[in-house]
Amino acid sequence: MDKKEEQVKNIDIDRLAKRIKQLRLEKGHVNYETFAIENGISRSQYWRYEKGEDLRFSSLMRVIRALKVSPEEFFSEGFD
Repeated sequence: MDKKEEQVKNIDIDRLAKRIKQLRLEKGHVNYETFAIENGISRSQYWRYEKGEDLRFSSLMRVIRALKVSPEEFFSEGFD
């Protein structure tokens, strides 16, 4: 992967992280740890998702379901 592709990948991961956190807060879950525990997601892994570490598609779908939104709704904001 060249430098430009790596930069685009990082921007996309950052957008995912911001959207995950935004939706969690909008749904009234102030504490990420409590949200993760209540939804059967490792606290440390969930923290990494919100901080912008790369994640697998299956993990992203698990988080989207836990946020109780559709993939379409999830990607409706913050992505060009």
